[in-house]
Amino acid sequence: MAAEATQALAQFAAALRYEDIPPRVREHCKTLLLDALACAVAGRLGEETGQIAALASALAQGAESSVIGGDHLSLAGATLLNAYLVTAVTMCDVHRETMTHVTPEVMPPALAIAERDGLSGRALLTAIAVGCEVTTRVGIGTDYPKFRARGWHGPGIFGPFGAATAVGSLLKFNAETMARAFGLAGSQAAGTFAAWGTPTVKFHQCRGALSGLMAALLAQQKFVATREFLTAKDGGLYNTYVDGGKPDLATADLGARWELERIAMRLWPSATLIQGMNTALFDLLGKHKIDPARVAKVRIGLGEQAFAMHGGFDTYKAKFEALLSAHYTAAVILHDHTLTLAQFEPVRYDDTKLRTFAAKQVEVRAEPSVGGSQAAVDIAMADGTTLSARCEHPLGAFENPVSRGQIEHKFRTYAQDFLLDAHIADVIGAVERLEDFGSVRRLMDALRAAPRAMAAAE
Repeated sequence: MAAEATQALAQFAAALRYEDIPPRVREHCKTLLLDALACAVAGRLGEETGQIAALASALAQGAESSVIGGDHLSLAGATLLNAYLVTAVTMCDVHRETMTHVTPEVMPPALAIAERDGLSGRALLTAIAVGCEVTTRVGIGTDYPKFRARGWHGPGIFGPFGAATAVGSLLKFNAETMARAFGLAGSQAAGTFAAWGTPTVKFHQCRGALSGLMAALLAQQKFVATREFLTAKDGGLYNTYVDGGKPDLATADLGARWELERIAMRLWPSATLIQGMNTALFDLLGKHKIDPARVAKVRIGLGEQAFAMHGGFDTYKAKFEALLSAHYTAAVILHDHTLTLAQFEPVRYDDTKLRTFAAKQVEVRAEPSVGGSQAAVDIAMADGTTLSARCEHPLGAFENPVSRGQIEHKFRTYAQDFLLDAHIADVIGAVERLEDFGSVRRLMDALRAAPRAMAAAE
């Protein structure tokens, strides 16, 4: 008889060693780590970052853990704040099959424990791999379409399991302790799309990271918890959230097929489901000289879900809504021929010409022939010609991956205002040779803010 899903995942997580991870998976995990660090330094510019920082500093007294691009906080505070930093400006990874951002939950608690205990880069790499794999495996076991139809939001529900797994790996949990950590993680699993359109959807991620950390630390104290949380008949995750789910998918080919390889990354800020639109627009700009003054109409076809989530922001209030807006994002790409956080500052999104173009000249519709993050783009020019592009796989997807070099550029772009140049090079080098790197404390030392950045923030 096949092992119960919680038990099977716990046994896999407890037994996994660095040598068990295929080289291509190790490399993907390194790229995911560097991408998370790039997002975190960019997250210093997030609108709500100061509010989360105030909460993080109030959680506990202590200064044993490093804040990326900042100083020190408690273990809990640094985990919470670093997790929010990764997701703060809407440019972190996503596991598209479950619409779940994974690295905000897995990386921060893993970094905090590895720093606290002076663990090696190899131990960190193993923890990242198993934490990301468990997060995605728990997710695909839910029967995600039914899960989403009920309004659940994956990061705060699946993320605590991955965070607990990563910490448990670093603390060398056996299978029984790992299963109890899963029970404690599941008891904190929460988050729905009622939060959509507000920064609370990002709070789901950082709360998920902290929940997983607490679950693992409490399991380490032998706190009693169910060891079959995923499939428990009364209140188990799969029976409560989706009428049983598909637990066999959570455990199928464990260690042979790595679901984490399907975690996608984003080169551009803006929402996950409009990355296909971004890709199509940049493809057109690479082939044609497009003067926005000569554009009569931009017609964007998105999948039904993408349209429902991002097609209603033809007028937007501020930064977060601009990041969610297909209308604004298309408008600013065509005007600026680039898309960085500079395009989501007030000086750009409040520009009258851009607001008018987004509201009047960009038409977004639900297109039956596309789904997920796919997109169809038609640009009608004033001379009567039409430029068209279709994106099947957004840049950064499993089928259309970004390179390590592109993620290095992303990290350099956003780290330059917060880290010393030498430290930027040190971080990139540390990630590149992570399996042979010494104490993770050295990496975290390089990730703390340069004195000039700290002074500017005061």
